[in-house]
Amino acid sequence: MSQSNSVETHYRICDLCEAICGLEIKVSDGAIISIKGDKNDPLSRGHVCPKATALEDKQFDPDRLRQPMRRIGDDWESMSWPEAIEYTINRLAEIQDEFGADAVGTYFGNPAYHGIENPVYGVGFMQSLGTKNNFTVASMDQLPHAMVDYWFYGQAYFLSIPDIDRTQYLLVMGGNPLASMGSLMGAPDFKTRITALQNRGGKMVVIDPRRSETADVADEHHFIRPEADAALLAAMLNVMANENLLDLTALPDYIDGLPEIIENVTPFTAERAATVTGIEAETIKRLAREFAMAESACLYGRIGTNTQSFGTVSAWLIEVINIATGNLDRPGGMMFTKPAMDPFGDGPGGSYDTYRSRVSNRPECLGELPVAVMAEEIMTPGDGQIRAMVMLAGNPVLSFPSGSRLEVAFAQLDFMLAIDPYINESTRFADIILPPPGTLEGSRFDLIYNMLTIRNTARFNGPIFAKSDDSLYDWEIFAELSEALARKRGQDIPLRVSPEGMVDAGFRAGPYGEAAGHPMALTLDKVKASEHGIDLGPLEPCLPEQLYTDDKRIQCAVPVLMADLERMESELFEKTDADALVLIGRRQLRNKNSWMHNYERLVKGKDSCTLFMHPTDIQERQLRDGQIVRVRTRVGEVSVPVTSSDEMMQGVVSLPHGWGHGRKGSRVTTANAHPGVSINDITDDSRMDPICGNAAFSGTPVTVSN
Repeated sequence: MSQSNSVETHYRICDLCEAICGLEIKVSDGAIISIKGDKNDPLSRGHVCPKATALEDKQFDPDRLRQPMRRIGDDWESMSWPEAIEYTINRLAEIQDEFGADAVGTYFGNPAYHGIENPVYGVGFMQSLGTKNNFTVASMDQLPHAMVDYWFYGQAYFLSIPDIDRTQYLLVMGGNPLASMGSLMGAPDFKTRITALQNRGGKMVVIDPRRSETADVADEHHFIRPEADAALLAAMLNVMANENLLDLTALPDYIDGLPEIIENVTPFTAERAATVTGIEAETIKRLAREFAMAESACLYGRIGTNTQSFGTVSAWLIEVINIATGNLDRPGGMMFTKPAMDPFGDGPGGSYDTYRSRVSNRPECLGELPVAVMAEEIMTPGDGQIRAMVMLAGNPVLSFPSGSRLEVAFAQLDFMLAIDPYINESTRFADIILPPPGTLEGSRFDLIYNMLTIRNTARFNGPIFAKSDDSLYDWEIFAELSEALARKRGQDIPLRVSPEGMVDAGFRAGPYGEAAGHPMALTLDKVKASEHGIDLGPLEPCLPEQLYTDDKRIQCAVPVLMADLERMESELFEKTDADALVLIGRRQLRNKNSWMHNYERLVKGKDSCTLFMHPTDIQERQLRDGQIVRVRTRVGEVSVPVTSSDEMMQGVVSLPHGWGHGRKGSRVTTANAHPGVSINDITDDSRMDPICGNAAFSGTPVTVSN
């Protein structure tokens, strides 16, 4: 922090998306004067997006809760922290004592992944409850990638990241990193990085049912039918093999199973893929050749490739193509981060199908069940029925498929605890809400998102504003809950370790610390002394040493994934209705998911919650641009303005994710004044990837009419 004429300058990591950009925040007399990009930040290099300025709204939002709240009917009353903690633990213990450990469910929401407090202390408390009914945001949009990482590399979320600053060919499928700044790929200032790629003679190709903001700056964009990504990928791999563009003998000898995969994708020709993808066979062949023959290449698949019925097999084939073309673990290809604090340890990390969901028999993945089964697990009577929920930083009513069904489910719970700063569309059903302090009142170190960036950095920020004496940091909330639960059960009280103590120990034991013999001998004090953060350098090759598999090998021919090629053959190629209208979501630069609509800076201006629809589809249904239309699916209906847009593939419509405010009992003033409609009132919780249970939001069949 620097100070001049009563104006203090602070440097801070933004906590509004995965890009974790560095910010310069000027403060005077308790007020924020300006929020700009930190030009000396080693990752973001001065980049800032419109969301960052909303940190002021987030910090000073009058709707943000400042003390624990208890619901009494339709009203709320404040409580002291000791009262709230004791009441909460008594209710959770009573329910588990009467109905068993699994009678309590847990949910870990998207905002909770920022920082270190929730990923460590929050997860620790949830694990101490001993329930199998755990849910996280992962099974909404990323679990296919995580499962492939687990099967290939031995550790879920040991993710391969596109080395976009050195690559010559970037193929983007189902992602919009110009709006997101990279999901599962922290890439601030993405546009400048792509311009640099193009200036050095490289190329970016985008495959997407919508001509997105990213597609607008790409060298090529090709429309693809939603849920047909796996067909395209299998065909590209087939072309590469048939035209002898792959040299498997040149690959590292720790890679197994590629010949078996190539043999099994033989039926998936470019000509057949063209019929279901909408991409011409010759284009598929050319893209396969270009990718395989590029000096270096990255195949990056994101939301659209995950949130569908073939999400896991798509994520698998993406990883297989990167490996088979020799683009794994080398500069310009798909590489792995080396964060200053290693979150994994030494051995394998993950699990699959060690138990199943009670009602629809869905397999456990990485210790959790699919969010799409939460409602039925609450509403279906019997042993193991969820009767209470612990919900951390989430809004499932707006985020989950068939969200309106969750309203019914939450209303019948015996108890809900929410750790959240708002009474939103989901927490309005809570019995107790425990709010953390303001976003700029605590220290900041990102444990999770440092694993996902395109460059290695270390940054730690102290608080800008002091929290009030009667508030608790996130980690203190979970420490109080954990200690109260231990006392209730007659167990030893867990030792309290502060986040700073944990981070310092992590740095010292990490790859840049004294324990590893690194000359930097990184400590927390050294990182604190560098107000802009420390540049730890570009991504570096690390395999096979960094593999978490027991035998230090990568087994690509995973049996459950190989078997899914048969389902792809029968369901994708034989049952596709090319004339059906289908729905996809849409990422918007000025918000993220459901939790940024209460910030005036991000919602002002024209209505952004509209249905994008191709002009021909509008004309065929005798609709007109701007009118209110009815969008119907098997599970529900919404009415929303339609926007005629040739950026949509014909036969595909798009609604943005996260809207649908204005519901009775929610207390989010600005969001309620800009309600929009919830896409998840019409998505279908019965549609999911059968391997990992990821919700299949994309490709939902719809009708659109007057």
